[in-house]
Amino acid sequence: MDDIKRLKKKIFITANKAGAAHLASAFSVIDLLYVLYCKGIIQYDPENPWKEERDRLILSKGHACLALYVILNEIGMITDEELDNFCQPDSHLGGEPKLGAAPGVEASTGSLGHGLSFGVGIAMACKMNQYHNKIYVILGDGECQEGSVWEAAMSAVNFKLDNLIVIVDDNRLQAMDTVEAIMGINSWKEKWEAFGFDVMEIDGHNLEEIERTLSESNPNGSPRLIISHTIKGHGVSFMEEVPIWHFRMPNESEMEIVKKELEISEEELV
Repeated sequence: MDDIKRLKKKIFITANKAGAAHLASAFSVIDLLYVLYCKGIIQYDPENPWKEERDRLILSKGHACLALYVILNEIGMITDEELDNFCQPDSHLGGEPKLGAAPGVEASTGSLGHGLSFGVGIAMACKMNQYHNKIYVILGDGECQEGSVWEAAMSAVNFKLDNLIVIVDDNRLQAMDTVEAIMGINSWKEKWEAFGFDVMEIDGHNLEEIERTLSESNPNGSPRLIISHTIKGHGVSFMEEVPIWHFRMPNESEMEIVKKELEISEEELV
């Protein structure tokens, strides 16, 4: 079993125990998070995880937090017991990220449209302190309908925040329908370029392409925007590109398909 399928399996088993999660959103972004944390892109010290000069990642699309928790568990920032208690009574790992809940959870998000503003402020502070770290912000494409996103985008360009990398998880879906059907948007590239971002596009499920792009230097002195083209629900056939799976758990017949496609045994769901 490859790493990504293994992580999706862990996401599903954890969600199944909790009884709820935004599975399709987590499956959309897990490849990106895996490369960021497990391929040496994000610089952090496991012995000093709150080090002031650390790289930071803000998951603005906070409903996909189970993917982040699973990755933080993978690198030892979250224990197996903590992950196993996801969304259980008295757990500090809820259905949306909470600042300080665990090392690597850098902002309280979930009310969409705020993460980029957090990232801009942190990136400005780090530049003022002459740190050489990077600030990563992951946005949903549906989230980009929020006006606060574009206020932050203007600020990022105005203050030349070349330490800021914004990634749009462009899976073309939001809670109720496609982004295009709701807002008439089928391409983000021209919009972000018009604001002054250095824009790149990637296949968000191609690990080599993700790693290569994230490893490239940014010589332009401007913030970078990466459009990550993904499939919502990627890896589970009946979830892929179906809006209803924004927040739902499988029924009995669907569960059999999940078990087969993610190679989950009955014993692992107990």
